[in-house]
Parts: sequence; C-alpha cells; structure tokens
Amino acid sequence: MKTTFYGHASFELETGGKKLLFDPFISPNPLAKNIDVNSLKPDYILISHGHGDHIADLETIQKNSGATVICIAEIAEWLGNKGIKEAHGMNIGGGYNFDFGRVKMVYALHSSSMPDGSYGGTPAGFVLYIEGKKIYYAGDTALTLDMKLLADEDLDWAFLPIGDNYTMGAEDAIKACEFINCKNIIGMHYDTFPVIKINKSEVAAKFAKAGINLKLPEIGESLSL
Repeated sequence: MKTTFYGHASFELETGGKKLLFDPFISPNPLAKNIDVNSLKPDYILISHGHGDHIADLETIQKNSGATVICIAEIAEWLGNKGIKEAHGMNIGGGYNFDFGRVKMVYALHSSSMPDGSYGGTPAGFVLYIEGKKIYYAGDTALTLDMKLLADEDLDWAFLPIGDNYTMGAEDAIKACEFINCKNIIGMHYDTFPVIKINKSEVAAKFAKAGINLKLPEIGESLSL
C-alpha cells in the first residue's frame, strides 16, 4: 500500500488494485503546478467536506475517471443535482464495505458549505480498514474529544492537519495523536496559503520530542504505509 501527496490535503492511496483520492485541490494550488489532474484516474474520491480547497478538482477528475465519490449525504445530493450520479452518500458514525475495504465516517469539528453556497452537511473524517491496516484521514478539524473514540482502533497511520488558523496547529495535532493513540502521522493542510505556512523543521522537532513519527512528504512524493 502506498500514498502519494498532491498538495494541501490531497492524497492518493493505492490499495488492493484500487486508487482512492482524497480531497482533490490541485490545479488552483501553485505549489502543485507539476501535477496534471487530467492524468489522475482514481476508482474512488473521498471528500471530507465542501470547501473549495478540498473539492476544486472533484468534478474534473470524476468525469475523467468515472470514480465513485464517497462523501456526506448532502454532498452526494449536490453532486446528483449536477449530473454526477456516481456518489455514495454516508453520515457520521456509519460504515460501508466497498470492494477495497471498509470505510467508516467519523466526526470532524470544522465548517462546511459548497462553493455555490449550498449546505455542505457535517464535515467528516474517515477510518479505512484495508489490507489488514487501519488508517485515519481526519479531514479539516480542530482538536476534539471525539477523537478519543478512536483510541482503541489501534490505528496504523493517521493523516492530520497541522497548519493552524483553519484547523489544528502542531501542538493540538500532537494532543490529537495521544487521543487517537497513533504514532505514525502524515501532516497535511499546511503551507498552501500564507496563514498556514509552517516551519517544517520546528514542527518536526516538536513531534519528535513527543515520540511521534511525522512524515511531511514533498508534493508528488509517495510513501509506503
């Protein structure tokens, strides 16, 4: 199993012959200018919430690939109204068995609306049960006590926002690692905009001091999980 970083909070996860793409915000991101969105052909697109910096390339990539979109029910309805019927709507606390593994939708403390102002439902994160591993993609979230509900999942990896201002910063993300009982972390939602610019070496040092294995891949870089 491997994951490839496409900038901001966008990752592709390759597992069991399937490709899962999370929160595609690529073409508007100058830091990801070397990524060709037209070359991305995922089997599934997982959307944590409706903000533009998470769904900017959703329609383009979905139409190019025919991917099934996994998202909160309100976003599935929004996509249906735009003619995209390949959407699997879920809601917080619900799980579903797909052909690559199981997905459970969990709470994220944030806001959500669609680019046209439509209601975007509740922001979400995902726990994936695939290839005998458990992986948490937090989406955009603040630190919340609900994360403690994941402590007994024995998570192998977690994707956590660390950029501050709109989401958790490094300090709260370190607390989140304690709450979810996970030491292998991939950071996201940082550097894209001036207000979420981080000092990577300082952040890495803080995580290392806490005994946490933090990965901050370069855009386009792949990691084995």
